[in-house]
Amino acid sequence: MWAVFAVLSAIFAAFTSILAKVGIDNVNSNLATAIRTVVVIIMAWGMVFVTNAQGGIGMISKKSWIFLILSGLATGASWLCYYRALQLGEVSKVVPIDKMSVVITLILAVIFLHERFTVKSFFGMLLIFAGTLLMAV
Repeated sequence: MWAVFAVLSAIFAAFTSILAKVGIDNVNSNLATAIRTVVVIIMAWGMVFVTNAQGGIGMISKKSWIFLILSGLATGASWLCYYRALQLGEVSKVVPIDKMSVVITLILAVIFLHERFTVKSFFGMLLIFAGTLLMAV
């Protein structure tokens, strides 16, 4: 089931880039990011209440709070940079570079989460890197 959600995530992310590029025309990229963030907040909290998950907030550990907040800060920084890049550049060049996060994530997962780095992972990472270079140059 995780693969279905991962594919849906990729599809929605693709639409995000196209819709954002059209939407930020003559709009400050930071303002556009803030507007997007408000929509995301409304959707996320809507899902919390629809699934009746709000009761779990009191059970979140201090460690989880810290890492969720840090993740939120990283997401915010990523979105601010992404929207500015979209505003200044072509979507077809910005998106592949943004997706270099896959390569960086694989490396960080091995270093910090001690996930296995296989030959298959290495060649997949190499192909993503090569594809990014081909598309972005």
